[in-house]
Amino acid sequence: MNEADTCRKYVVPKLQAAGWDADPHSIAEQRTFTDGRIVVAGSKPRRLAGKRADYLLRYTRDVPIAVVEAKPDYKTAGDGMQQAKDYAEILGLKFAYATNGESILEFDYLTGVERTVDTFPSPDDLWARLRGATKLTASQERYVLEPTHTIFGKVPRYYQEIAINRAVQAVAQDQRRVLLTLATGTGKTFVSFQICWKLWSSGWNKDGASRKPRILFLADRNILVDDPYSKEYSAFGEARQKIEGGKVVKSREMYFAIYQAIAGAENRAALFKEYAPDFFDLIVVDECHRGSAKDESSWREILEYFSPAYQIGMTATPLREDNRDTYRYFGDPIYQYSLKQGIDDGFLAPYRVHRIITTYDAAGWRPSASDIERYGRDIPDRVYGTGDFERIVALRARTEAIARHLTDYLKSTDRFAKTIVFCVDQEHADEMRRALGNLNADVVQQYPDYVCRVTADEGDIGRGHLSRFQELETKTPVILTTSQLLSTGVDAPMVKNIVIVRVIGSMVEFKQIIGRGTRVRDDYGKLYFNILDYTGSATANFADPQFDGWPVAEDEENIDDEGKVTTRTRKPPAAAEEAAEYHVPDIEIPPDEDVTERRKFYVDGGEVQIAAHLVYELDSEGKQLRVVKYTDYTAERVRSLFPTAAELQQAWANPDRRADIIDRLAQRGIDFDELARLTAQPDADPFDLLCNLAFSAPIRTRRERADRLKKDRKAFFDKYSGTAREVLEELLAKYTEHGTAQFVLPDVLKVPPVSQHGNVIEIAKLFGGPEKLRDAVTELQTLLYAA
Repeated sequence: MNEADTCRKYVVPKLQAAGWDADPHSIAEQRTFTDGRIVVAGSKPRRLAGKRADYLLRYTRDVPIAVVEAKPDYKTAGDGMQQAKDYAEILGLKFAYATNGESILEFDYLTGVERTVDTFPSPDDLWARLRGATKLTASQERYVLEPTHTIFGKVPRYYQEIAINRAVQAVAQDQRRVLLTLATGTGKTFVSFQICWKLWSSGWNKDGASRKPRILFLADRNILVDDPYSKEYSAFGEARQKIEGGKVVKSREMYFAIYQAIAGAENRAALFKEYAPDFFDLIVVDECHRGSAKDESSWREILEYFSPAYQIGMTATPLREDNRDTYRYFGDPIYQYSLKQGIDDGFLAPYRVHRIITTYDAAGWRPSASDIERYGRDIPDRVYGTGDFERIVALRARTEAIARHLTDYLKSTDRFAKTIVFCVDQEHADEMRRALGNLNADVVQQYPDYVCRVTADEGDIGRGHLSRFQELETKTPVILTTSQLLSTGVDAPMVKNIVIVRVIGSMVEFKQIIGRGTRVRDDYGKLYFNILDYTGSATANFADPQFDGWPVAEDEENIDDEGKVTTRTRKPPAAAEEAAEYHVPDIEIPPDEDVTERRKFYVDGGEVQIAAHLVYELDSEGKQLRVVKYTDYTAERVRSLFPTAAELQQAWANPDRRADIIDRLAQRGIDFDELARLTAQPDADPFDLLCNLAFSAPIRTRRERADRLKKDRKAFFDKYSGTAREVLEELLAKYTEHGTAQFVLPDVLKVPPVSQHGNVIEIAKLFGGPEKLRDAVTELQTLLYAA
């Protein structure tokens, strides 16, 4: 009896007998809970299989409680226990079960005991055990079990479900400060909404009174407040109120504000003090790592003033020196979901990093007597590096060379791939916008908003550009130049290129910036994105041992003063310490603040070249590889699967095993079209390419293999006469032209010239039936790779 039979005949009836199919409980059968990691093979992204549990047992719709793994009856229940435990740990469950239909094993994380049980426990039994271990009272239970809101039919992902339930339980159990750490792009706003909705709908409040809670959603930018207000939190309807314009409103229940609107200033009193310290029951602090909890921050005063309120901090960054105050204030996170986990699960897009280095960045720039400053000032004589450019000295030639290189890159890939360019300041963003617009004048002529600047100075106009940029169906704007405004809180799922033209010294900010591209949209073909790094910020942050989301490829390019690529190297994932053959000299990274006019020196002349371009990628296990050529990487992977050429040949000759080999190599990022291109062998058989790379065997073309087969294996063809022989010869000819895909039955029998001999049944009769036809084609393939 196979696994499916075990499930149908034994497991499901036993679960039903225990009451798991009685509302509100449920049995989720064959539940896939991850999307499957995206692997980019060459330029072809593909998904690996997602993680799938045989059974997920839910106490209520929103509260999973146990996982069950089933095995065939010829295996023991214990054979499924490790997988059950793995899934339980990922899903945050306290009970794992494994069964072969007869025997049932239980692992209880609450006690650490694994034991055999006669039957599956009932939902009430498991819930009582969980409540007892977590000390959840009956009065607190109703807040946890309150249903989430079904926004447009959107169902929380497994990690969102964990975060929502843990946060609600923490608040219900009187934990005054709560921290959730969820990577950018994983839906923090959706999670915060569901937490607020469950507490609001269930009537929770800090006083235990009979009323709805008053909740404040607090952030530091209007875009972080306006988007949730009009989108996810729209379900609150008339209960919503944004505190702005100095107006005090106290009649609503769901409030929104930015710190700056309610904090005090020299010319106005603090608006937040118009509310009593105990007015709010709950405060949700979005992007809480960005100053709200810092001891020296004036914003800290707001949180301390409202200290009677429960406070939930939402952040995308794990504990580091530059956000330690956040963790000190809120405490350890009750749940963390990292960038690496998001990429591994396939919920976040992997990315390639292109490290591009200009000659000015590689060697530094020193003013000469011929360099004339725009306003006639003397430029201090010293060597200026990457951290100085556009802060101390603005070099138009460098900006234009970068713009030219970026334009050439878009022309060679996709000119309408949505792109965000992060510049040093607003002035630099305007210079970059102008340079890119002029270099793409042919497109701008038809689409005037092809390139736009979106910074604080643009106000409503910039917000309009951004709104159109975020939409899935709009073609333009394509390129947005910015400095700080778009580094966080912007949900633009179709961003395919993140361009870094300023030094980013903070890991927190770096993750926020790359998070602009991590959204996945399978339905629009957005499965990965590119980072074009012109300052070394990506390389420097990848070298940080705490970085948790390695890229999937690394390209290295040198460009000249015209922005033209002089050399290009494509490499598989590279180790951070070996990432760059060229490096930016050590520099002191200045504060990332805006710079007003005339605090810089402006140089409009000079010549700049591109000196280097590296590309990082991840392997199939999510690990960064050494800096080796793609072909060397392929050779290593082949030898790891088949130590000798003879073993590879024996496996390759079998059609079924060959398909498995091709799939396993594809999962490791190996694409035969890319190999053929890199080796300049478009007519080579994939088998010969692999043998050449891994074992230094000579390369044969498909035609050479076919000709040798006809010459050395005449006896094989002589076994067949007339039309049957013609069919085999036509299959061999199609292989010569297109490769082994032409041996796939019955598909190949349905296309010319083979189809001219009749339909599939008629062609099979020429060989004595379907089985004999299949045997003939299999033998043809075996002989093709016999030597």
